[in-house]
Order: sequence, then C-alpha cells, then structure tokens
Amino acid sequence: MARFKNLQDLARLPWFEAADEGRVALRDRGIGPVVDMHTHLALGYVRPFQVDLGVRHACTEHYLPVHNPLDFEVYVNRNFTRAQLGGMKRDLTMRSFGPGGMRRTHTAANLVAEMDEMGIAHSVLLPIDLPGISDNAGVYLAAAAGQSRLVGFGSVHPYSLAPEKRLREQVARGARGIKLHPAVQMVRPDDPRAGRLYRVCGEHGVPVLWHCGPVGIEPVVGRFLSLVRWYERPIAENPGTTFILGHSGALQAERALELCHRYPNVVLELSSQGLSWVRTILTQADPERVVYGSDWPFYHQAIALAKILLATEDRPDLRRKVLYDNAARLLKLPA
Repeated sequence: MARFKNLQDLARLPWFEAADEGRVALRDRGIGPVVDMHTHLALGYVRPFQVDLGVRHACTEHYLPVHNPLDFEVYVNRNFTRAQLGGMKRDLTMRSFGPGGMRRTHTAANLVAEMDEMGIAHSVLLPIDLPGISDNAGVYLAAAAGQSRLVGFGSVHPYSLAPEKRLREQVARGARGIKLHPAVQMVRPDDPRAGRLYRVCGEHGVPVLWHCGPVGIEPVVGRFLSLVRWYERPIAENPGTTFILGHSGALQAERALELCHRYPNVVLELSSQGLSWVRTILTQADPERVVYGSDWPFYHQAIALAKILLATEDRPDLRRKVLYDNAARLLKLPA
C-alpha cells in the first residue's frame, strides 16, 4: 500500500483514523512514545522575528497540503505540484521578512497540537541562521524553554562573528545539538570553519544534525554543496562527534548508508525518504543508529511515521528503537 488519495486516506492503515479538516490522528496509542528529530518553526530573516510562535491557528498550512495525493514510493517532494513549489519558495524567502503567509501558522502551538494528534512525545526544533541577519536559534530556544515537549537545537553559521563562542552560548541556553544546512547557509559541510563547530559539539557531547544530500528542488549551487561526498571528511576527522544525516542523504541515500556502515558516529534520519528506501535502511543499517523525523511543517508528521510503521510491521523492537529509544539516547531523554 503506497498510494493514497490524500492525507486522510491514511486512515485505511490500521494505525490511523480520520480527523477534522482533512487530517489524521494516531488511533493505536500503543505505538508511542515517539520522538520527531526533524521539525522547524517559522523562520525569519533581516527584520526582527515577526511570527508569534505561541499562537494556535485552527489549521496548520503545511507546504504539502493535506488534500494532495500521496505516493509513498517517491522522495516526498515529488508529491508537490509546480505551483505548490513556487508558493513554498516564496513563503520561505520574500515572506520571511514579515508575519504573514503560510508561515504564520508554523508556530510552536500548532506543532504541539499536531504532536497531540499523532502521539508524539517530543519534537526537535531545527533553526537555520545566516550571519548578521537572523537569530532563529534564539527564538527557537526560547520556544523550547517554554514547552517541555520541544527540544531546541542551535544554529551558528560558520562565517558568523565568533562562531565557537556563539555555539557555546547556545549550548548553555539549552541547545541539545546544532543544525547545519549547506544548501541554505551556502557552506560546504567540510568547510574548515564548520569543522571548528563540530569539535565544540564533540566537547559538549551534543550532535550535529546536517541537511544531507541533494533533494532535486534546490538551486544548483545548493545541490552541489549538499552532495554526500562532502560529508565524509568531517565525520572521519571528528570521531567523538555524532553526526545525524538529515533525510538519510536524500537522493543519495545509498552513499549515506555507506557512511553509516563505515563510521560508528553516523546516525540516519528518515524524513522525506520513499518507502522502499526506508525499508532498505531499516534492513541494512545499524538498528541503534536510525531515527524518525518528519520535516514539519513542510509535511504532516503522519507521512514519515506511516512509512516507518509499514516498514516495521513485523519488527516491534526495531520500531521502538527508531521511534523513540535511539533519539532519546542522543537527546538524553528518559529511557
């Protein structure tokens, strides 16, 4: 079962039921607890942060609308129409200066509401900052401090002023890790200045969560900067730092899986992968080093969760590790 008419059609699966406004909810609460290792709130640049993250909106406007048909076999962004991709890119760029657009609904309150419906205990907030024109990390850490179910990560651009000092300050404020996004921040993951941040993460025992791999819809330069071949050197040079490969290498999942086989400090995060690759990773990777992520609010949290549930139907112990235990160990959450 890999094709669905829309999000609510996931209720055909035994674990879900239909909810209001075209959504689904987790029916089988025996699935939990769950940790979502890959979520974002609204991002803001240039102007002071404009979105009130405490406001609860009636519906979250996911970048992939809940009424869209879903094909689980393809990389998830293949489910967008051309118009939806254009709308998403405008929302993430031009509209990031103000309080409007779809991003106005990408609040901590809306994320927690979806977590309630999906039986998700904790979600990791991943900010993305650019030097001098944003403080998304500060905003996210403040949001996490006010909500025990949200786990804040930091974000320090390698070319910002005093990056190591900034990272240490974020860890002191409660950051459980750091997010690096080569395609957005325009820095290769093996840049020597990024390497200084990786060493600080190792010193403090917090992981690095990379956006890893080309996704096919980014600009050509961003695609080049995200190629999986650029990730091996920092992994090899920092054996004391844990590196989480967001999207499991995206369209280069085979190479990301090779890195997981080669280096014990690599963890694979499954958001956006097609069902066949989720099955392959769960069959071939170290079961202690795979975690669930959704990439909310780009996608509803049920999409990636359903793929893991389908791929672990006869493996309850593996399901528990991927959905909670492995992430809880990384984040120092209760066992």
